[in-house]
Amino acid sequence: MKPFVRTAGEGESSWFLTNHMTLKASKDETAGGFGLVESLIAPGSSPPLYVHHGEDESFYALEGELTFTAGDETFEAGPGSFVFLPRDLPHTFVVEGDEPARLLTLLTPGGGERFFVDGGRPPEHEGLPPAGPPDIEQLKRVAEQYGNEIVGPPLQPKATAQGS
Repeated sequence: MKPFVRTAGEGESSWFLTNHMTLKASKDETAGGFGLVESLIAPGSSPPLYVHHGEDESFYALEGELTFTAGDETFEAGPGSFVFLPRDLPHTFVVEGDEPARLLTLLTPGGGERFFVDGGRPPEHEGLPPAGPPDIEQLKRVAEQYGNEIVGPPLQPKATAQGS
């Protein structure tokens, strides 16, 4: 291992679902210790309910308002919030409001961070990808390669859920 720095905007990037993901550190660079991903996530966006079987997942919210579900619990997180989700616990989140969220996602041990690169596509520009339905079958195939499982639908934002 050797020290390194990734400045703002540096790192391998992908458009994953409706997110712009940037790999800031990988298991190969941290002797397997962790993977770190910075994400810009569109308002109203939510990944399907999923489970990591090989790593714990932690989130640090830099910007935006989010609602997380983990097992039977639901909680709110805004800027400065830290969320820890142990492996084998079904979880997801949704970005509330009209502004995107920006998160740091820490996967321990490392390895699962490649899921976001391999499950996405190269970004065409710096911003968010165009909205569109996810390819759930492709997502399930890539998830399986990384010891993850898609187990349910995404969350709906509160405004949408209350309006239905």
